[in-house]
Amino acid sequence: MLAGVGRYRGEPLDVCEVRTVEELAAVDGLVIPGGESTTIGKLMGDFGLREPLRRRVEHGMPVFGTCAGAIALARDVDGLVHPLVGLMDISVQRNAFGRQQQSFEADVPIPSLGDRPMRAIFIRAPAITAVGAGVQVMAHLPDGGIVAARQAHLLAASFHPELTGDDRLHRYFAEIVLARKEQCDRRAEDQETRGDMEGRVEAVHEL
Repeated sequence: MLAGVGRYRGEPLDVCEVRTVEELAAVDGLVIPGGESTTIGKLMGDFGLREPLRRRVEHGMPVFGTCAGAIALARDVDGLVHPLVGLMDISVQRNAFGRQQQSFEADVPIPSLGDRPMRAIFIRAPAITAVGAGVQVMAHLPDGGIVAARQAHLLAASFHPELTGDDRLHRYFAEIVLARKEQCDRRAEDQETRGDMEGRVEAVHEL
């Protein structure tokens, strides 16, 4: 779904799969998809991705976790002694809505995306049970259960937005990624400019 969402800014996003540390180092943002959280954790360990991913996140790389991906991002997960990535200040309960047979769909209002609710698909979904002071609650169910949240450059959703034709949440994440990339590009240009100025000053001193 991300492959097409950048077109609204005139620059299609280059989307690739990430399985290695080298591939992780080459991307500006990452989506951790749904699946099985224990399997995701095992693969992160097997491919040596956990610590490099934590470092990239700590340095500001945007990450979007959906369903099991939200579990991977959470700092506190019921039943897990050690979090998988653990850099988003949220608490998560796994399989909060029941097992596979209790999967369901719901229209979820997400004010940040506009007035139209998003059709959300919950499959063995987690629930966000608590958020830290720096976390914005983006969506919740009628009973108050939190199902989407943002903390700076980190985004988490309990459901599977990729399973519908509604790409608004992916567009929202793409905007975070592009804004971060522009910020990094400006910083690099400023550093290059300062380097040129320092070189000119040194040259003048030598004269």
